[in-house]
Amino acid sequence: MVVVPFGEAMIGSPDDEKDRFKSEGPLHKVVFAKPFAVSKFEVTFDEWDACVSVGGCIRSNDFGLRQRGNPVVFVSWNDARQYVVWLSKMTGRTYRLLSEAEWEYATRANTTTAYSWGNEIGQGRANCDGCGSQWDAKRPAPVGSFAANQFGVYDVHGNVWEWVEDCYASDYATAHDDGSAWMPTNCTQRVVRGGSWINVPRLVRAAVRSSNAPDFRDYDLGFRIGRTLSTTTPITATPGAR
Repeated sequence: MVVVPFGEAMIGSPDDEKDRFKSEGPLHKVVFAKPFAVSKFEVTFDEWDACVSVGGCIRSNDFGLRQRGNPVVFVSWNDARQYVVWLSKMTGRTYRLLSEAEWEYATRANTTTAYSWGNEIGQGRANCDGCGSQWDAKRPAPVGSFAANQFGVYDVHGNVWEWVEDCYASDYATAHDDGSAWMPTNCTQRVVRGGSWINVPRLVRAAVRSSNAPDFRDYDLGFRIGRTLSTTTPITATPGAR
């Protein structure tokens, strides 16, 4: 896990961002009063299988995408929630899915550009259909195959879509300003972020939002985990401690 510092950020995209979707607005300030932890990498098949081996999770269908170090796919939002409940029980620490705002804050890492490295996709910075990597539009890349952002978080653009906690809304009109998840009753769609290996660069920008039913599974859909930090949790300035 990497500790993401407290601070504030503008969440969403400005009206003049290239390739912007209406669902990315309105651009709004969110204040994160406390640091939180986020997994450096997307959850892998190996990590998922540890949960499966003790009956905490169902086995994920790999459809030939299971390789050592690859992010787990074919997991639903319900499956991801089951994983964090199991991990919390096993470790005694409060693991969870990130809120949508936390995800974007951790992805941007104090930047305001379309991608965490700038406004252009460049070459070899991520895995997508047109990102210039060896995995483009073929399969997920092993986690950590590209450079981390300034917070020490890897693969936030492309590779696999990542489930977050929030219920999906068509825009940010109802978004909270404290970074907490939007959780109305009778939620039928959950938010996914980050884009994937089969998406064009437009869809892997930091502000892009999409959604799926909570029981939906697909070959480009995985997740990343977060952890609430208590006042007794040791916090180090050096990223990487699990």
